Amino acid sequence: MNQFKRKFNILARDPYLRGSILFTLGMLILYRFLASIPIPGVNPLILRQFLEQNQFFSFLNLFSGGGLSQLSIIVLGVGPYITSSIIMQLMTTVSPKLKRLFHEEGSIGRRKFNFYSRLLTVPIAFIQGFGILMLLAKQGVLISSNTTEFITRVLVLAAGAILTMWIGELITEFGIGNGVSLLIFAGIVSRLPSAISQLAIAYTSSELLNYILYAFIAFVIIIAVVYVNEAERRIPITYAKQGRGMHTYGSSDTYIPMKLNQAGVMPIIFALSILLFPKMLADYFINSSVVIISNIAHFLNTVLTDQFWYPLIYFILVFVFTYFYTAITFDPEAVAENLAKSGAFVPGVRPGNATINYLARLATRITFVGAIFLGLIAVLPMILLSTTGNQVIAIGGTSILIVVSVILDLMKRLDAQIAMREY
Repeated sequence: MNQFKRKFNILARDPYLRGSILFTLGMLILYRFLASIPIPGVNPLILRQFLEQNQFFSFLNLFSGGGLSQLSIIVLGVGPYITSSIIMQLMTTVSPKLKRLFHEEGSIGRRKFNFYSRLLTVPIAFIQGFGILMLLAKQGVLISSNTTEFITRVLVLAAGAILTMWIGELITEFGIGNGVSLLIFAGIVSRLPSAISQLAIAYTSSELLNYILYAFIAFVIIIAVVYVNEAERRIPITYAKQGRGMHTYGSSDTYIPMKLNQAGVMPIIFALSILLFPKMLADYFINSSVVIISNIAHFLNTVLTDQFWYPLIYFILVFVFTYFYTAITFDPEAVAENLAKSGAFVPGVRPGNATINYLARLATRITFVGAIFLGLIAVLPMILLSTTGNQVIAIGGTSILIVVSVILDLMKRLDAQIAMREY
């Protein structure tokens, strides 16, 4: 209790921390205010029916904080920026220049890399805005759809996505925490009051045991998420004796922490972004006059709405993207090279290729466990939805994973700032 009081006093008295926290809260309030402004010419009744009949878009509505349910001006959210980040990170595997920029040129290289990602966000925002409006227009969601109004709506959605990206960048630079993660976090948390009220309205005495079971499942998921997020494999490192001038410095032991879940929630977000495109195409072309195109659209729509195939594809995508994102963020060759330059080595492992192979094998085994965990967390809402039929309950593991991960990251950042001011 005394430790919490001491930290709170530091946060309250330090002008920089206090300003950063207030700035972050202000940006989140602005983001939620923008999410309540709908674009003009929307039929809310047809939109609600469309979301109730479409499981995939109903899940997207959960992650947008309900922005899709009223088709707000920032309904695209951080989706275009995340998509551009995926494309840029995929490009690092085929472009040596981008790989060098991302891995080897430090903060300046990362800044340039993020600048290119922001530039790519603009055309992606127009494409995604055009696609989702075309789909909703075919469903009868838009009241009027002449060319001028349609172009205006596309411009509004694209501008909203760019504005959302800018708000996230401002939070990252001037606030506390990762801006994009906090915006997703705010969207999920904003749904809690309505979700709790829906559960309270639907409550009957016969549902008491089910509610207790759901609360227990949520508690277990939170514990599992915290445990996996904090779990790490510590690779022992020994620094050899070094001679400098007339002095010899003795060896020292330390370790390299390798987290069990190095990818965080990014593989789940990546998988959702990848699945969005074929689902939108299938819904748009399902009534095409061309028989082949219509059959392909029917097949894709059947697969992506099937209660077995869709969770299976989702699980596989999350599993693959976990390995992909870990391979980008953890480079065994670069780690082994840095160890050799600093005169360090892994006990019992020869420097050079042997160390690279050792780190690569270790990363592969650890990532396998993390990928299985993320895949199960990702499909858990679909399992709950198919077993309970309650979409409020089915918010499930993915939302909890994002919320808990963001809170843990925010606490670590605040603790680091407090520790820096104490010492």
